[in-house]
Parts: sequence; structure tokens; C-alpha cells
Amino acid sequence: MNKKKQQTEHTKKKIADAARALFVQKGYKATSIEEIVKATGCSAGNIYYHFKSKEGLFLHLIEDWNREWEETWLTKEKLYPTTIDKLYGMAEHLALDQLNHPLTKAVDEFFNNAEKATDVVERINEMVKGYLDFNQQLLQKGVENGEFESTNVAGLAVILDSLMAGLCQHTQRMNREEALAAYRLAMDVFLHGIVKNPR
Repeated sequence: MNKKKQQTEHTKKKIADAARALFVQKGYKATSIEEIVKATGCSAGNIYYHFKSKEGLFLHLIEDWNREWEETWLTKEKLYPTTIDKLYGMAEHLALDQLNHPLTKAVDEFFNNAEKATDVVERINEMVKGYLDFNQQLLQKGVENGEFESTNVAGLAVILDSLMAGLCQHTQRMNREEALAAYRLAMDVFLHGIVKNPR
């Protein structure tokens, strides 16, 4: 990496780190570009050059979080021999990550904010597609291993993602044990259903 590119990456990281601290402390809406300027010593123009907007900067932080989550999960995934074990492990990993991650509340606030630029919506859609692809690949392995019936894997991937996203909202007010129990129960229901005598 040449010196100019190194300097650019350093500035980008400095802005992202300062913004992350502000978003954690104040929330998404209450953090202004002016406060990020003050915290970084960079001009507003410099921030817009690297991230285009406050939304773009926040999306960068979410993408970083996604990468961290995936890297951590991939190191843990080997501990689970079957796809069913992996699904329970993933649910627990999600529960603990959501409970412990400092950006969780700001991310919820961001996603519930109705006003979003078109390019931001496109990036969010790409992220969601990544989650669905991840779920679909995991469920497809279960079908190939003979653990699950051959079924609509794409549809199940959407249901699984919706289940996990909904749990993220509800478990924020729970303690660690309650949240983990809720995620485990959700996976029980997803895998086994609640019908007493299936047809």
C-alpha cells in the first residue's frame, strides 16, 4: 500500500472510530456531522469524501460489524458437527452478539428511521441478501446431509432471518439467560414446529 493510500485508510479509520463512539453514546439521530467533525478534527468535506453522508458512515460501521460477526462465527462453526447443531450455535452467537455489541441500539434506531437515500436502501438490501444467502447455504447443507427434508430452502431462509431479526428487537430488554432461552426456543420452533400430531 502506497503512502497516500495508507494515509487515506488511516483518516477513514479515524473518522469511523470517532463516529462509532458518538453513535454508541448518543444514538444515531442525535449524532450530527458537526460533532463528528469536532471529535475527529477532520473537515465535513473530508467526512463526506470518505463516506458521502452520515448514513453512509453508519452503514460502513454496520458492514464492519457484519464482517466481525462472520469472522467470529466461522471460527466457532467448526465446533458444531451437524447443521442442526450449527443453527443452535448460530442462534446463541447472534443472541450474545446483539446483547454485547455497543452499536445495537443505534442500529435499531437507524433501521427504524424512515428517511433513507436510494443508495443507502440499495446497500441495506445487499446486506439483507447476504444474510439470506448465508441462511440458505446453511439450510441447503442440512438438506444435503439428510438432516432436513428437501423443501423450499429459499423460503425457510427468509423465515429464519425474520425470526432472528424479531428476536433481536424483543431480547434487548431481557437479561442474558432469558435472551439465550428465547433464541433456543425460537430454534426449537423453527426446526420442530408446535403442532402436537403432525399429519
